[in-house]
Amino acid sequence: MTTIGTDIRMAAELLNAGNLVAIPTETVYGLAANALDESAVVRIYSVKNRPQFNPLILHVANIGQLEKLQLRLPAAAQQLAERFSPGPLTYVIPTSPLIPGIVTAGTPAVAIRIPQHPLTLELLRQLDFPLAAPSANPSGYVSPTTAQHVAEQLAGKVSYILDGGTCEVGLESTIISFLEEKPRLLRFGGMPVEAIEAVIGKVDLPESGFVDNPVAPGMLARHYATRHPLLLGDAADLVSRARSQNPGTRIATISLSRTFNAIPATHQFILAEDGNLEEAARKLFHAMRLADTMDIDLIIADKFPDSGLGKAINDRLRRASTPD
Repeated sequence: MTTIGTDIRMAAELLNAGNLVAIPTETVYGLAANALDESAVVRIYSVKNRPQFNPLILHVANIGQLEKLQLRLPAAAQQLAERFSPGPLTYVIPTSPLIPGIVTAGTPAVAIRIPQHPLTLELLRQLDFPLAAPSANPSGYVSPTTAQHVAEQLAGKVSYILDGGTCEVGLESTIISFLEEKPRLLRFGGMPVEAIEAVIGKVDLPESGFVDNPVAPGMLARHYATRHPLLLGDAADLVSRARSQNPGTRIATISLSRTFNAIPATHQFILAEDGNLEEAARKLFHAMRLADTMDIDLIIADKFPDSGLGKAINDRLRRASTPD
């Protein structure tokens, strides 16, 4: 049986006993376990049906906890941490012998983050170990941004859902690697790359392709997928083409602020009428979930501006889209 509540002490007791607990962060809800308990981490992979070659992110309360784990942030990562952590930024650094291989998927790197949510930060302060916590949803599906989203998919598979309300950012963290001399962005996310570069200078951006054996989470090509087919591009053109091929096609649209005359208003998800990309990011996964529950044939997403959080929104929609 899965319980939803705000009892940090109960969450801590369950985690200490090797159980799984869903935790709120500013990005999405995570499925957490004691990162140093291999059997508990195995349950994360099992519950999510997640490939074990896909590594996990370690969540800690503060940078000072890294010393106990024999981990060290390079100078540029330290600069970013002082500016942006807690926050939606994950640092990929060389791992240590104290980190189980199942967390790093056997790679020489580990991903570290300090989440910006008061409940989870307090929970981490009460624990003697870091938490491994990928998104609290079946692998490959849309990430959860409310406790109810978690319950809808993982009820009975997780002991407790720590309810922290709706996630403020709504997109997973940005991931940046410090394994090479020049920092490399591995995943667009809740921290715009422009903000990162304003602190440490230019970083290498992700290559056009995706990888089969990732060194960090969120690098698989097919991810965040809806059950209905999803197309990304110029939504007006895609709607027109879909209707020309089959006039009866039932469509839902997702856009920043555009509306489409050919689509009923009830089937249009406008994420930010004023064009605010932060608001759009916060609403994206919720809109994808709602569209997926509708009696439709196709979801069409309008491409977002390719700047700031728009890069991350387009990234998520691209990975959710149906291959050509």
